[in-house]
Amino acid sequence: MTSKSSTELYAAIRRDHRARLGKRALMRKHGVGHPTVQKALESAWPQPRKKLPPRATRLDPFKSLVDEMLRPDLDAPRKQRHTAKRVFDRLVDGHHADGLSYGIVRAYVAVRRGEIRAVAGRGAHGSGFPWQFPRTR
Repeated sequence: MTSKSSTELYAAIRRDHRARLGKRALMRKHGVGHPTVQKALESAWPQPRKKLPPRATRLDPFKSLVDEMLRPDLDAPRKQRHTAKRVFDRLVDGHHADGLSYGIVRAYVAVRRGEIRAVAGRGAHGSGFPWQFPRTR
């Protein structure tokens, strides 16, 4: 048996209810609970899912430190800027961030570096005109 989307399930419950099936019979037939049957009979459209609040990560206490490392890189020469590996090493060595993984730091640095450039008015890296090639026939 293939699983139905909630919209299809609501439509099937409403259709069977119009065919004079009781709520308990609807629950048994469709394998759902009383609240689901009740919601399906009240509205044809299921309510959208609630967004979960973002979970705290092990990097949260160190985000301000990473930002302080990346801000001076705006004016530094290209070869002297912090890499994600260097940021990770400084956090582990100097700030005792033993619970961090390199992947978490790398992902944060990749996103945050662009945001810091945008806030400073430097624009996104590689922002320019899109390439256009001449058409040949």
